[in-house]
Amino acid sequence: MTEKIPLIVIAGPTASGKTALSVELAKEYGAEIVSADSMQIYKGLSIATAKPTPDEMQGVPHHLIDFLEPDQPFSVADYVKLAGECIRDIYSRGKLPIVCGGTGLYISSLVQNILFDDTAGDPEIRKRLEAEIKEHGNHALWERLREIDPESAEAVHENNTPRVVRALEVYEKTGIPLSVHKKNSRREESPYDALIYGLTFSDRQMLYDRIDKRVDIMAEQGLVEECRAVYEAGGLATCAQAIGYKELIPYFDGEASLIECIDKIKQETRRYAKRQLTWFRRVDGISWIESDKFVELKKIIEKLKNDIAKSKIMCYNII
Repeated sequence: MTEKIPLIVIAGPTASGKTALSVELAKEYGAEIVSADSMQIYKGLSIATAKPTPDEMQGVPHHLIDFLEPDQPFSVADYVKLAGECIRDIYSRGKLPIVCGGTGLYISSLVQNILFDDTAGDPEIRKRLEAEIKEHGNHALWERLREIDPESAEAVHENNTPRVVRALEVYEKTGIPLSVHKKNSRREESPYDALIYGLTFSDRQMLYDRIDKRVDIMAEQGLVEECRAVYEAGGLATCAQAIGYKELIPYFDGEASLIECIDKIKQETRRYAKRQLTWFRRVDGISWIESDKFVELKKIIEKLKNDIAKSKIMCYNII
């Protein structure tokens, strides 16, 4: 049997403190971080996606951030492949890999080693579905997906139209929901010995307050200017998936005030955090950390170090 790779996963909703925790933990073990964020992969989209800055990285190597042009497609299958390559490379160099992010589908698919089927697409079906989106809007097709495949709908935002169309396309062509195809694709044991931690708050309002504060900071850092530049360059096809961009379009078009649009960003981000928590609560083996019950970050680090000391990961000579 092939030796498994030790892996630590830091997951959780937006603004829960994942980046700071993963960086401090990486410094403790000389580890490297593999991002699991579906929007931080794109170049130039930095403020709204909360990409870690060089100061926040503190010299810790980060992978799968800022490497793809905004007009390039990227699937969960692509992520599993590239993240797996990064993890194997990190481990081959005697380092501990840490996966950190809030895209639940990326994390679940990676850790569970889902092998994606090669269900071929149908250009005619796809073209018709794309035309229906233009005529009826994103929400209408997402609702159709929710009726036939609620699990896939739960995992995708209605504005992520390529994935909504793909799921509907697969169902129309095969008669089988995409979520079932994915479950049928799990044919190999996971190559990882993974410890999975989820950050949350016993007081949900505390998380929402952190989100509101983060959005205010983003606005101060130039969120509006960044979004305007992307908007004027015609790059919103990708950005429509990222909260913080599409909500500002009414401001650019003179249809809403900036304050109204910033409030909308906060509202949509809170809703997104709620969906993230719902997703992660279905992940097998996740250990939850209620951050507000710890006085400071180093106390969480102490807890994780104690957990790691008792885990199978200690069997590996990289720790």
